[in-house]
Amino acid sequence: MPDLRRNHGLTGSHRFGDLAPYENALFLLHHSLQYTVTEGEQKDEGSYDEIRSGDAFRLRSNVTSHLTSTARSAVKYDLVGKLAETTQLTRKTVAAILSGISPAVFAQFRTNPEDFLLQAARIMNEQKATVIVEHLTYNPTDDTHSLDIFTQAKKEDLSKGFKANRHIYDYVFTDSGVERTFVGELDASAEVVVYAKLPRTFLIPTPVGNYNPDWAIAFQQGKVKHVYFIAETKGDISTMQLRKIEDSKIECARKFFAKITSDQVRYDVVTNYGKLMELVK
Repeated sequence: MPDLRRNHGLTGSHRFGDLAPYENALFLLHHSLQYTVTEGEQKDEGSYDEIRSGDAFRLRSNVTSHLTSTARSAVKYDLVGKLAETTQLTRKTVAAILSGISPAVFAQFRTNPEDFLLQAARIMNEQKATVIVEHLTYNPTDDTHSLDIFTQAKKEDLSKGFKANRHIYDYVFTDSGVERTFVGELDASAEVVVYAKLPRTFLIPTPVGNYNPDWAIAFQQGKVKHVYFIAETKGDISTMQLRKIEDSKIECARKFFAKITSDQVRYDVVTNYGKLMELVK
């Protein structure tokens, strides 16, 4: 697969102002802290993959409430310093964001400082990720990376693997029920020549953390418009709410592959094999 053998690196760059991108963080921080209590039960039977993915549990109910009171903490915190460390923003920017919060919301820091720090950092990081992706560009470098990640020996329990015919290895080890179904359909496809479950060390650098796509797929020449496909498999995207950071990594990956690939290669997020074929046909 030509694009897997391409081992030249890329570097990412982004440009934006200091405070303007975080106006959404101010809006979101104005909302009261809230918590969700989830009640569920484990199924009588569950496979290894179902337990790992959480599919072995049934959701029974969700109740979300706003925080009104809690035990006050006697621990003193450097609020600005801690948020600056967690978000990698300057103290000046963090202070400017916090100064725009209403007194009622800011008072929640005294009520529950640990959760206030956690939620504030999450919101700031999510908004930062959104802005970075909008201004991100990738540029080729002269650096190279090793291809040993595809040949390194791994110790796996074969009884938990999928016996494959078209995969680069004899067995495929999936992370969820969605991936297991996807593998079965890939392996039976007459259009697929070979595919690979990309190793966890196959990483794309992004400003919000390294990203590891799921699959590299090579199709029969002449049967599809995109001969090579890099895929990320997710559940039902229409109802699933991706974490903002994960969503930002996926957008970075789109820009990454758009820079290094030709029209024959495509990257996208798919829910199943049928969606994949819609994109390549």
